[in-house]
Amino acid sequence: MRLAVVPVTAFQQNCSVLWDPATKRAAVVDPGGDLDRVLAVVEREGVTLEKILLTHAHIDHAGATAELARRCGLPIEGPHEGDRFWIEALAEQGRMFGLPSEGAFEPTRWLRDGDTLTVGSLTLDVRHCPGHTPGHVVFFHAPSRVAIVGDVLFAGSIGRTDFVGGDHDTLIRSIRERLFPLGDDVTFLPGHGPTSTFGRERRTNPYVSDAAVSM
Repeated sequence: MRLAVVPVTAFQQNCSVLWDPATKRAAVVDPGGDLDRVLAVVEREGVTLEKILLTHAHIDHAGATAELARRCGLPIEGPHEGDRFWIEALAEQGRMFGLPSEGAFEPTRWLRDGDTLTVGSLTLDVRHCPGHTPGHVVFFHAPSRVAIVGDVLFAGSIGRTDFVGGDHDTLIRSIRERLFPLGDDVTFLPGHGPTSTFGRERRTNPYVSDAAVSM
């Protein structure tokens, strides 16, 4: 699996272009905005887009989804249906944060925990990890030992839980029970900021480390 990260919007959200090097088929993960920059990466790498993947439906992750789907004729997979109300509120979110958006859309496929999805010949596992939003999902490519975790977990921090539908205890359980068991060696791309590994965060993250959880 290959991955190119494109920070987008004023929130510097880690949108990414994910592709299968064997088939050059690709997906855009979390197109929050700045589509011309994202599509420039697609052109540079010579890949063919086949779908859009969404971890959750906050504006900085999903604001340009409807436009990208329309412009490129792409299906949308994700997030979990628990985020339907966030999708329906995208236009309002855009006005609130000053980010352009064509607004709501209907995903081609809602995702659930335990689902798999494909990009070219790649198969990714889906983990439903609520807490930041009710419908947040994570994408894991086991052969590469790479996960795309959106705003569930960050290097040294965790996702906010003060938005509508957020819940701190649920988020901690998602991280401890659905992400860390994937393995300490897994590198993850968060929704913002640098990559890290589950092992590093399990040992050192002040919110979810072994020491923090046992206190």
